[in-house]
Amino acid sequence: MSLQPLPAFADNYIWTLSADGGDAVIVDPSEAAPVFTAADAGLRPAMILLTHHHADHIGGCAALLQRWPGLPVFAPMDERIDLPCTRVGEGARVEHGRWRFEVLEIPGHTRSHVAFHGHGLVFCGDTLFSLGCGRMFEGTAEQMLGSLDRLAALPAETLVCCGHEYTLANAAFAAAADADNPALRERSAEAANQRERGLPTLPATIAGERAANPFLRVDSAAIQGAIAARLGRAPRDRVETFAELRRWKDGFSA
Repeated sequence: MSLQPLPAFADNYIWTLSADGGDAVIVDPSEAAPVFTAADAGLRPAMILLTHHHADHIGGCAALLQRWPGLPVFAPMDERIDLPCTRVGEGARVEHGRWRFEVLEIPGHTRSHVAFHGHGLVFCGDTLFSLGCGRMFEGTAEQMLGSLDRLAALPAETLVCCGHEYTLANAAFAAAADADNPALRERSAEAANQRERGLPTLPATIAGERAANPFLRVDSAAIQGAIAARLGRAPRDRVETFAELRRWKDGFSA
């Protein structure tokens, strides 16, 4: 199978996973035009997966369904996704044609956010980014940390297919929080080189994120030390460590 991110808007990715012959899964189509362009080049949409309700992840769906009526859509259980779709939740299996995905509920960014795991990759929307994580618009720090823990527990070689090209901006914050991490320095240099060449920095791997992403390293001495310095005391637990790290990132400017 062939994995390709289609750039959309300023920094979104619409992920496609194509089988031999061109049939493809479309993930989080923020707008229809990039999918139409890919279809003109031979892509044949066979199924749509939606990770959460935000417009910059579902906004192109209606136009895609108008062009391809009856295209199966799988979405979380959220009434704000006002589309004909099959609702899926924790432990559900999405099986269509040659594709098989397990659904993971990963709340925090939104209350109903899900990920789709299969074929050696995970479509994780706006929960886990390379070197970062999503903002907590509807969930708690405990929920978000639990969701990140679930994703970090996936097999090390799993490809992380997230919704935005945020890696370089995330790298700047990560360097402030985890300055002495050699894996972070290597990943940051790699990402800078990729962007200089006009390439996406994604997909990443779970192994790489475990080593370099500060939001997956809240149990490390380095991150706990950085948060203790900000709080003026040791954090009470890993949830407080994560919450303060996310708060720091929310107000950070390079």
